[in-house]
Amino acid sequence: MPNNRVSLTGVVAVQLVLATLLAAGCGRKQAGGPRGPADVGVATMKAERYVLSTELPGRTSAYLVAEVRPQVAGIIQQRRFEEGANVKAGDVLYQIDPAQYRAAFDQAKAALAVAEANLPAARSRAERLAELVKIHAVGQQDYDDAAAALAQAQAGVEASSAAMESARINLEYTPIKAPIGGRIGRSSVTVGALVAAYQPVPLAVVQQLDPIYVDVTQATADVLRLQRALGSGELKQDGEGQRKAKLILEDGTPYPLEGTLQFRDVTVDPMTGSVTLRMVFPNPDHVLLPGMFVRAVVEEGVDEHAVLVPQQGVSRDVRGNPLAWVVGQGEVVEQRRLTLGRAVGDRWLVVKGLTGGDRVIVEGRQRVRPGDAVHAVPSGDAGSRPAGETR
Repeated sequence: MPNNRVSLTGVVAVQLVLATLLAAGCGRKQAGGPRGPADVGVATMKAERYVLSTELPGRTSAYLVAEVRPQVAGIIQQRRFEEGANVKAGDVLYQIDPAQYRAAFDQAKAALAVAEANLPAARSRAERLAELVKIHAVGQQDYDDAAAALAQAQAGVEASSAAMESARINLEYTPIKAPIGGRIGRSSVTVGALVAAYQPVPLAVVQQLDPIYVDVTQATADVLRLQRALGSGELKQDGEGQRKAKLILEDGTPYPLEGTLQFRDVTVDPMTGSVTLRMVFPNPDHVLLPGMFVRAVVEEGVDEHAVLVPQQGVSRDVRGNPLAWVVGQGEVVEQRRLTLGRAVGDRWLVVKGLTGGDRVIVEGRQRVRPGDAVHAVPSGDAGSRPAGETR
């Protein structure tokens, strides 16, 4: 019996060894068998019309600014506006005491009346002597004196008329009026203050806020790049649409109204190497106030055949140069060197290296190499089958 148990144990051990060797052989055979092409997710490139824009920082400034100053000296009798209110052009803001200017006007008016009263007599005497001197009834000197008196009377009338006009103008300057319509700020004087003509400190400042200017700066390098792109035909101007601009407020919210690019300055700031662009935006609700920091989105041009590649479809070599893995002819992986422009959301604008119809690998790139045969599926479907599944 002991001998039988030993024999049975040996048989079982041999069977276990044979089973293990058989399983290992089958595994090696299966591992070495043919595998199907790997699935990769691709994004098909499309040449599309894309409007290129740039975001530039800047500040707002009033469309019109008028510093209110007196044009005659005197005492402020009244202030006829509320600080921070809207005023119209021609509205009376301050009233200077007009008494002395009204008196000066009346005096000049009376002087003109005297000069005009003396003129007819001088004219008549000169006319009479002109007839008499022809027949030698009076001397030439008498006529010359009469003619000079007439000329002097005429000049007196003109001088008195000018003096009266000056007095009238000064009297009209006693009510200080708003030169433009807009919002008026705080007053620097109160009733009873003495003001001087054309004083350096303004009484108040009126600013027109609708529309409003937005001044931004752009680097000259960007200006030159844009000019080259337009000159080469890479970009095209989109008519009036090229002049449109949008605005992003300081808190990141977009401004709802669209503006217009008015002009680009012709002088470069030597300190910053940039030029100033001025835009005009409607501001009916006075959301924009002078001095606010904003970001303007300015349309530069239109690329009629722009190619935008997803960022996950772009890799870098050891030198940092951008690359793309493309499924080419025969479903074989190719490597493309790219020249990239700007980032557009989650995509790159491709300047060179890809064209419409190219299939860029965006999923499963780690499983393949250039020259490998693959099975391309739309992005998102690459994981639907196990890798290496035979087809």
